[in-house]
Amino acid sequence: MIRIEADLLIPGDGEPVTGGVLVTEGGQISYAGPAAVAPGAAGAEVITAPVVMPGLWDCHGHFIGARSMDLARLPQEPTALRAARSARDLTNALDAGITSVREVGGLGVYLARAVSEGILDGPAIYPAGAILSTTGGHGDLHCYPLSWVEDFARQDGTLRLADGEPECMRAVREQLRRGARLIKVCASGGVLSELDSPVHQQFTLAELPAIEAGVATIEHGTYLDAEACDAMAETGTILVPTRTIVENILAHLDDVPPYAAQKLTAIAQTHAEAVRLAVERGVTIAAGTDIGSTGMDLPNSWGHNGSELAHLVRLGMTPLQAIAAATSVAPRTLGPQAPRSGRLAAGFDADFLTLDADPLADIGVLAAPGHVTGVWTAGRRVKG
Repeated sequence: MIRIEADLLIPGDGEPVTGGVLVTEGGQISYAGPAAVAPGAAGAEVITAPVVMPGLWDCHGHFIGARSMDLARLPQEPTALRAARSARDLTNALDAGITSVREVGGLGVYLARAVSEGILDGPAIYPAGAILSTTGGHGDLHCYPLSWVEDFARQDGTLRLADGEPECMRAVREQLRRGARLIKVCASGGVLSELDSPVHQQFTLAELPAIEAGVATIEHGTYLDAEACDAMAETGTILVPTRTIVENILAHLDDVPPYAAQKLTAIAQTHAEAVRLAVERGVTIAAGTDIGSTGMDLPNSWGHNGSELAHLVRLGMTPLQAIAAATSVAPRTLGPQAPRSGRLAAGFDADFLTLDADPLADIGVLAAPGHVTGVWTAGRRVKG
């Protein structure tokens, strides 16, 4: 039994509790609430902390072991090397307080098994397998001959080109066969792909009916307007804005190819206004970063995940709303398979962290791993 006695308990869903207690047993939370009515401490390991809160989720990350934001370099390095680097990403994620990751394309289908087997310490991983893209789309590597890209896709499994309804169905089934828990589709062009435009639709309506077909989340949402926001709010479709990668590229334009710098600069303000609009119109928002690099010395790398919450606050959310986006709201991005995670409440998974400062007073606290003094996954301490 573990008993955390905290000056402030942030439950993830609901109002904070001053003078709170969290009790966990067997990997689950048995009590979370005011100290005045908490169960006794007999037999418990007692830990005191200024703040206790749920472990954070990153709902849009990539375990690809990259040392560059130039995605054309991926085929130039062995998959085994990038997988080894990704093991460091797991450690850096935990150090930053990330206890769950919705991995939207990469090596996560393999890392998830290593974590679940207890071979590696890491966040719970809910992987997509390959990124699905049309030929010439955002998931294509335009600088290589098509046959090379197709061969890389078969050997590595990070991306998958698919055209037409039968091929799209096969591509989805291949990912499910590999253990995917979700499907990631590049519905439009992107910034880090060379020849396409973020404004262009790529899959046809027959291939991808999107919201009308019950798509659970929209990633980035750069061109959201009032009509789209209202449709998302009505259907419960969740927006994962990933402002972190936008800000990281803006601050490091020389670290991406010139075409990516030009496209990112052109859409950065549009994206910010779209996220503000989504907040104003009541769209459900979950926190995700689009982080994919290995090494804290690099921009957009694992371990800097908590910076997304500060970006969400700057775009109109309150600190408590931003924390909810990274905790209680986040599991809903997995639909009916959502785990009991993201909340400090009886019966929920004992994934939580302690802090040495109050993120409600300064949301930037969560962007600095040094403020995260302890991390527990399924009741087991993995930091501190």
